[in-house]
Amino acid sequence: MLVPFKELLADALNGGYAVGYFEAWDMYSLEAVLAAAEAENAPVILGFGGAVCSQDWLEDRTIERLGGLGLATARAAKVPVCFILNEVMQFSMAARGVCSGFNAVMLDSGELPYDEHLRLTRQLVETAHPVGVGVEAEVGRLPDAAGGESGRATEGQLTDPEQAARFVTATGIDSLGVSIGNVHTLTEGKAEVDWDRMRAIHEAVDVPLVIHGSSGFPDDAVAKVISLGVAKFNIGVCLKQAFLDGLREAVGTAPPQASAHLLMGSRKPGDLLLAGQERMQQEVVRRIRLMRPKG
Repeated sequence: MLVPFKELLADALNGGYAVGYFEAWDMYSLEAVLAAAEAENAPVILGFGGAVCSQDWLEDRTIERLGGLGLATARAAKVPVCFILNEVMQFSMAARGVCSGFNAVMLDSGELPYDEHLRLTRQLVETAHPVGVGVEAEVGRLPDAAGGESGRATEGQLTDPEQAARFVTATGIDSLGVSIGNVHTLTEGKAEVDWDRMRAIHEAVDVPLVIHGSSGFPDDAVAKVISLGVAKFNIGVCLKQAFLDGLREAVGTAPPQASAHLLMGSRKPGDLLLAGQERMQQEVVRRIRLMRPKG
């Protein structure tokens, strides 16, 4: 069932757990996320991201197509679901997401001058909230281990707690992504958490907090940041890696004479994409369990 973004995160905070946004890129990956959540009877955030895909592709009516696909999937879910358009690079794309079935959006404007970032975020809130769509934003900037299109690692900027509090008040956003040592696209090693900063942000900010770059976030830090106001984790690159690992293994064992109809998109035993989907689903289950600390 599709539920409001703000409600999903409030329930997580009240329940002492966090919800995962597991970024999908097609129907197979979207199904993997939902199947894992339903198997665990856990709320989940479905969605698609705009930061790492072709911007020309995204501009060409793709947001509307993704919106239709995800909305139908979310409405049929057996667990509480939110549906987000994550980190799009242009305000117009976020606004299209508001009109295309997503019930949460995020504009990736954190690298703009602060005043412009604040202005665009406030404008997005004014566009989204009247129609029941939640808005997430980020104060600070995560480093990127892979460096995006440049291929060179980039530096980040840690979140300033006082600035974060002012930003939340000025914009009216529903959740805040924070930079506390977490790193985008980190696949080797683990991020080092700045715990003093995390505690200070928790004390200063009164909306649910979000950890982006969770693929490289240490497992043993998950429960602790949840206790400090984190209600959502964004997870992407490790899911694609899991899918790719499963696909590679399946390709290596596929009979040379097998029909292409069977191997690609049949949804029958032998479908190579199902092997990737299964591996990804296992990783989503593992992450969901981490976000639901016991005791």
